[in-house]
Amino acid sequence: MSKNQRLVYFNGKFVPDSEARISIYDSALMFGDMVFEMTRSFNKEQFKLREHLERLYTSIKYVRIPINMTIDEMEQAVYDTIRINKECFDDYDEDRIMINVSRGLIPIYEGKVGVASGANVIISNYPLRWTVQNLAHLYDTGINLVLVPQRAIPAHLLEPKIKNRSRIHYQMANIQASLLEGKDNWAVLLDPDGFVAEGTGDNIFIVKDGIVITPEGRNILRGISRDYVFEVCKQLGIKCIEKNIDPYDLMTADECFVTATPFCVLPVMRYNGQAIGDGRYGTITKTILNKWSENVGLDIENQIKMYNRLIEGQDDKSPYQLNFS
Repeated sequence: MSKNQRLVYFNGKFVPDSEARISIYDSALMFGDMVFEMTRSFNKEQFKLREHLERLYTSIKYVRIPINMTIDEMEQAVYDTIRINKECFDDYDEDRIMINVSRGLIPIYEGKVGVASGANVIISNYPLRWTVQNLAHLYDTGINLVLVPQRAIPAHLLEPKIKNRSRIHYQMANIQASLLEGKDNWAVLLDPDGFVAEGTGDNIFIVKDGIVITPEGRNILRGISRDYVFEVCKQLGIKCIEKNIDPYDLMTADECFVTATPFCVLPVMRYNGQAIGDGRYGTITKTILNKWSENVGLDIENQIKMYNRLIEGQDDKSPYQLNFS
């Protein structure tokens, strides 16, 4: 198999990624009726895979997708997908696994369009560097968090702890952030009560007087990386708490950072264009990322910077930003 021919797990079979297609009558396309998880590796070892799968199966149960596959079978399918695509990766690559589960055909089309009914399970694997290689400069310049008009959807309307593909509100927030002046604008969404909720693909933390603080878990996706920050802070003897954060708290924080599976931790140095703290990469932020790196046996920041050097001179876009100018 060539490096350009990746195979995707598609309902029990492996097919070229160009052939891994769901029907135009699938509930995922019609309603955004799909749940998903994304994982990564460190030194080729999957990180928190079981935790991701447990959250996936909680999502499947919550939205009542009938799936004839156990969590152990799903885990084995992930490892099979990694193994079968091994030749597509360079030695320096890490795996980025994407698992999507849709409900399948809308009932009125069953037996009429030549597509089997039932849930679709799709597992793909591609190099992590595709996602993170354009983020390297943010360790030096930092993210500018921008407050956008789009609000987070409250839990009583759509449970945010379920990782689903009904994400138009995140897309609108990204579009609104992209229309503002300046570079590296990442959207921050407020919850219905006016408190900071989350980003469009990341959880938000601030540091104040040596305490790490993140929004309460009511109206957010409780990220696996978010949870791991609590573990790392415990190892470091740093107090880490959940608490309502309002925009004023962001503006007056000593430090700020965001977390997500692909990049783990990225520093936020500005809020609506104004410096947070001294406007530099925060000491506690850096300490948390360094401890994370120590735990996984890999310098996370340097790896992302190395990936960036592979594409110097290319005009690739970050998946965390949209450019509509």
